[in-house]
Parts: sequence; structure tokens; C-alpha cells
Amino acid sequence: MSAPVLVLRALGLGDALTAVPALRGLRRRYADRPLLLAGREPFASWLAGLGLVDGVVATAGLSGPSPGRGLGRHLAVNLHGRGPQSHLLLRSAAPEQLIAFDCSAASYRSRTCWRFGEHEVDRWCRLVSDAGGACTVEDLRLPLGGPGDGAVVVHPGAASRARQWPPIRWAAVIQELRADGQTVVLTGTETELCGRLAEKTGAEDLSGRLSLDELATRIGSAALVVSGDTGVAHLATAAGTRSVTLFGPTPPAWWGPAIDAESHTVLYHGSRLGDPHADRVDEGLLRITAAEVLLAARAQLGYGTTRPSSSVLPASRPEVSS
Repeated sequence: MSAPVLVLRALGLGDALTAVPALRGLRRRYADRPLLLAGREPFASWLAGLGLVDGVVATAGLSGPSPGRGLGRHLAVNLHGRGPQSHLLLRSAAPEQLIAFDCSAASYRSRTCWRFGEHEVDRWCRLVSDAGGACTVEDLRLPLGGPGDGAVVVHPGAASRARQWPPIRWAAVIQELRADGQTVVLTGTETELCGRLAEKTGAEDLSGRLSLDELATRIGSAALVVSGDTGVAHLATAAGTRSVTLFGPTPPAWWGPAIDAESHTVLYHGSRLGDPHADRVDEGLLRITAAEVLLAARAQLGYGTTRPSSSVLPASRPEVSS
């Protein structure tokens, strides 16, 4: 058997999806070799199930043993970061070659340099393209979805407080969409938040109940996805589902939709780069009003401002409401 190609991307759902074009480029470059993904579960196995890679080496992060250990002869590709820790993790298994940004070891040197502020999809496409693997942002597309009810999916949670838009504003948007006659479903792992929103608005609560496959299918068959800067926004991009995405600490120029601009509305009022892991809501995110989100959602749904907003919409304010 040909020596495998081991790709490190041990991050979350959104991170995994932004690497899809690079994975396809590696498949084209090394078509005669098994392509293995060292990544987090369940995301890595889900990508394998879609045929993007041939196998998975479950890898939770950078602190464990090298995922290349025991592979024997292999080529390693670092789609995780710029190093040095991720470089060292891969190098410790002595790959024949390491494709990576800014690698300092002479025998593994890459001519490709990291660029601050580059879009995440473009970054990994550039690395793989420089190694001879043709790929573009068009390779983001995935065959997701199926028969569905055409609901509006609202994904109100976020991995950190910095990216958590106030629940009172989510409730206002959901109430207005339901008053428009839209079916609204809530997704995410934040079951307490979604439960409270469901109780207040009457939306269907699917939080904590969907497998990754089920979530992807739900996103792919939705009429619209409204969320913060999270993995479901990247699922919507991959599926070609219309979306409205609220950005806060991180600018959409780095992580926003890279294809089908007319199908994706990005809301961002940041004046400076924030901390995506901070324990307080980003100021730029707080500048996004419920009325603004509702206007964008209605436009993507195709009926613009034909229905006036009711008094349920709260005014914009700097503090975080619960």
C-alpha cells in the first residue's frame, strides 16, 4: 500500500468545514495514497462518511501522542495552525515530508508563509495549492439536506460568552418570524438557553437531540439559518442554505461565507479585533439590533419589509439582557 497522507485538523465543526477545500485538493494531489484525518470526533468521522477522507485518527488536541505514531512511512500535512506545537506533534512521528506554514526545521521547510488576517478557507487552499493540490473556495460545497419542512433554523448559542448575542433579542426575532407564519426550530447544545427561548416564543426545541448527520440534514433542508459565528453558519454555506450570521469579536473577512454572497447576509459592527474567548459579550456584537436581524431574515426569505415589526422588538442598548 502507498504511504498514507495524514492531515491534522483537530478542531471544531466550523474549523473542519473551512478545511474541506484543502482536503479535496490533497485528494487530487495524492490520489494514489490513503488520506487520513487526525481530527476531533464526531466531526472527523462525519467528514469521512461524506467521502472526503479515507480514514480517521481520533485526535482531541495537541497534548497527546502524535497521530502519526504507528503509521510507518507517511506524509504529514498541518491544517491545524502555524506551529510550533502542531508542527512538533506531527514531526515527532518522523514523516517523510511535512507540508506546513512557516516550519523552521530545514528538512521540513515549506516555502508558504502564514498571512495575518487571511480568510480561513483561502489560507488552507493556498497552502495545499502551493504543494500542488488544486482547490478553490468552490470546493466548500457539500451534499447536505433532503426532504424537510422548510423551517427557519435559529441557532442561538455560542461556544463562548463573547459570541453570545443577548437571549432577549433572539426571543424578539423568533416571535416576529413566527408571527410572519414561519416555522422556527431551535438547535444547539445549549439546552437551557433553547428551552427558555422555546417556552417564551413557542418555537420547536431540538437542542441536544440531533446527531451531526441529523443537524446537517436539518440545515440543508431549511429555508433559512440564523445564528452567530458558529459551526452551523459554515454548514449553511456548505449546503447552499440561505443564512443570516451575526459576527462579533472576529471579523467576517476571516471566517464569513466564502461563496454565494447573495444567499448569506453578514451582520458586523466591530470597530476592532476582539477576543473570541472573552467572558463578556463583544461590544460589536451588542451593536447588532433585533430589528436589523429581522430585516435581514425577511429579505433572505423573500418578503423584505412587507410586514411591519411589532412592539416586541427591543431597542438597541449596550448592556446584556437575559
